[in-house]
Amino acid sequence: MGITVRTSNAEGHAAKDIPELWARFWASNIAAQIPGRIGDDIYSVYTAYEGDYTQPYTTLIGYRVENLDQIPEGFSGLLIEEGPYMKCTAKGNLLQGAVFDAWLEIWNAKIPRAYTADFEVYGERTQNPENAEVDIYLAVKH
Repeated sequence: MGITVRTSNAEGHAAKDIPELWARFWASNIAAQIPGRIGDDIYSVYTAYEGDYTQPYTTLIGYRVENLDQIPEGFSGLLIEEGPYMKCTAKGNLLQGAVFDAWLEIWNAKIPRAYTADFEVYGERTQNPENAEVDIYLAVKH
């Protein structure tokens, strides 16, 4: 459960929209507003793709929750389907684009992606943003 934005990688939209979503996430203290939150790991989910990574999609930044029974106004709930996922890890300085660099590699790789829901997990290994590790899970085709 979290807050969302609809964006695309075309013409730099995501490069503007996603940092703005993160800024809103921190400025609004989203963690305190999510009922039934499980743990402190932050999830950045990419879903509702209109095609591949070049087409519009929705980004949700939030937390894992016990259930989606009570979704506060202005928030969105998302159930991530089980299925095969490929795990990649972005390593480096978050403030200098370590995660974006990992996505550039992913986009250039020939991974049989399903484009259902891909997500990043910001856990304990991101406490030091200058030397962080972010796990990226890519939904892949069966």
